Amino acid sequence: MKRFQHKGFTLVELMLVVVIIGILVGMVVPRIAGRAEQARQAAAKADIEVNIASALDLYNVDNGFYPETLDEFLTNTKSLPAWKGPYLKKKPIDPWGTPYDYKYFPEDNSYTLRSFGKDRQEGASNVISSADQPKAP
Repeated sequence: MKRFQHKGFTLVELMLVVVIIGILVGMVVPRIAGRAEQARQAAAKADIEVNIASALDLYNVDNGFYPETLDEFLTNTKSLPAWKGPYLKKKPIDPWGTPYDYKYFPEDNSYTLRSFGKDRQEGASNVISSADQPKAP
């Protein structure tokens, strides 16, 4: 009489594989979890220091001053003759879904541009533009 040979895995072998996968996930996930927030911060910094800053500089070159609001990038609200916009395709939103905080200082033609980050409040986690800070009085 022939014995049938079953090809497959035993319950112990399957449990061992599940435990090994669980250990690997436990080691990898904590390292990856913080990367999403770092990526958002890097994206906000790139927006502030390069993307939006370039649009602000183009507006300044065309009109001789920075816009009072970021809405002036999208439409010629002041009917400026030298306006060559729109300078941005849409109103800039930070990676956390909040509009960037923009303030224009006409006395020295400078601005601040910042994102309040994940907590959406002023504090140490803010991403603040270092490109054009207003001069101290």
